[in-house]
Amino acid sequence: MRIPRPVVRSLVTVTALGAVLSGCRGHAGTAAGTDNPDAVLRVVTTTEILADLVRQVGGERVQVDSVVPPGGDPHSYEPTPADATAVSKADVTFTNHLLLEEHALIKTVDANARKGTPNVSLAEASETYGAHVIPLVEDIGLDVLWLGLRVRGEGESRGATRSSDVLLSATDVRGPGDLVAYLTESLGRPEIYFNSADGLSAEDTTSLPPAAHTHLNWAFTKPGVYEVSLAAKLRNADGTTQPVGTGTFTFAVGVDPHTVAGPGDTVLDNGHTDLTVNIDSGRMSAFTDLRTEGKAQEEIPPGDVVIDVPNRTLERIPAQKRFAFLGKPGAEVYQLPQAVLGKHVHGEIDPHLWQDVRNTKSYVQLIRDTLRKEDPDGADRYTSNSRRYEQRLDELDTYVRRQVGAIPSGRRQLITTHDAFGYLADAYGMTVAGFVVPNPAQEPSADDVGKLSRTIGNLKVPAVFMEPNLVQRATVLNQVAEDQHVKVCTLYGDAFDDDVRHYTDMMRHNADALRSCLGGAQK
Repeated sequence: MRIPRPVVRSLVTVTALGAVLSGCRGHAGTAAGTDNPDAVLRVVTTTEILADLVRQVGGERVQVDSVVPPGGDPHSYEPTPADATAVSKADVTFTNHLLLEEHALIKTVDANARKGTPNVSLAEASETYGAHVIPLVEDIGLDVLWLGLRVRGEGESRGATRSSDVLLSATDVRGPGDLVAYLTESLGRPEIYFNSADGLSAEDTTSLPPAAHTHLNWAFTKPGVYEVSLAAKLRNADGTTQPVGTGTFTFAVGVDPHTVAGPGDTVLDNGHTDLTVNIDSGRMSAFTDLRTEGKAQEEIPPGDVVIDVPNRTLERIPAQKRFAFLGKPGAEVYQLPQAVLGKHVHGEIDPHLWQDVRNTKSYVQLIRDTLRKEDPDGADRYTSNSRRYEQRLDELDTYVRRQVGAIPSGRRQLITTHDAFGYLADAYGMTVAGFVVPNPAQEPSADDVGKLSRTIGNLKVPAVFMEPNLVQRATVLNQVAEDQHVKVCTLYGDAFDDDVRHYTDMMRHNADALRSCLGGAQK
């Protein structure tokens, strides 16, 4: 029995939003800005952090509104018709992108930004201003394969834009039992992608943006050899679709994969692999880091891989009703875990560039030049505002570097609720240790908690860190911190709150918290 779900996980569409625009008034319901009657330009940003940067450069000549509300998570925020109205009235729109924002939000911006107005993706365009981008390398360290779904390529020759979707469907599952591929969201709610228990149909489809990746669980009800066929279609902003690839992948469930693999085949049994469609080449592959030690990935054709689902992946189905789609409570399934708790769609580049203050200077310079072009009369004001703020950012960068530098080198380890601090670690000499709940379909077991406890103990960290807007995801972190008698401190990643309303305050807080909580020398 399946839990109900939409045919394809819904995204806000141009048609749906366009139908309500004429009936909406006012700013985005989530806007954090204050009305400025003297403003020359009306600017909408996707996040509060970007809105703050625009205000620093624009001063009184701009009215700035943020779509994502105070304390909101840009990774998951679903836009409203009022947000679409605000975008449609903006003279300039700034997004971060690199898949930071929920895809529905990007679609809303692109569908409603007025023709001829700047619609700037700061993270992507800031490289030309000297910003440093780093790959988003996920080293989870599971003892089984971590298997996801991925879209590679830009699809420009097929008419794709950042508002396009790639529809990935399971078209056939051959084997002794059933396959259920599903995601466990951050509060434990499952979202089914594919379920062969009652036959496959158009419902067994999920969607990803171009150049995106997602995690999920892969559960099989019986041991044996399975062949799973996938098909991909590109859906452009005008609603038209076109096929972009098919492939059939072999799974060895509870049996020796080497008896299934043929000469020259690769057994995928650890590391990070995604079943991938390349929308430029039209080919499917297993995109894996198995043989590259996490430093790079290679594409292997579907017919040349066997995916190992070993007996140690056996898990008992929880008694909660929300997991009834897997079978009877207490029955066993073979399950490759999604590893990272909650929905986590991202690309190959870490989008959190502002955690390196030097990157924020590139954002500010790009904002300055965009505003100058749209409002030439204010060019001198934007230039002088930018120059003053860049000086403050230079001082801030020095401050963060000094604070982190005071932490003993052996204690510069970050254990957090969210992988948002790669740039901070890279720029200021820290390491992101992270943590894993190996099977987020269930409450963390004593073994799961034990593994995290050992990680904290081995690293001898005196503190772990949570983000104010992600407190609900920090249950395990809080429990282990209490058991290990380490502090729980706050780091700001994607959002402000009532205590921190400016980027410079956010980064100073982060620097102070790192030094104080990780045992830096006294000031």
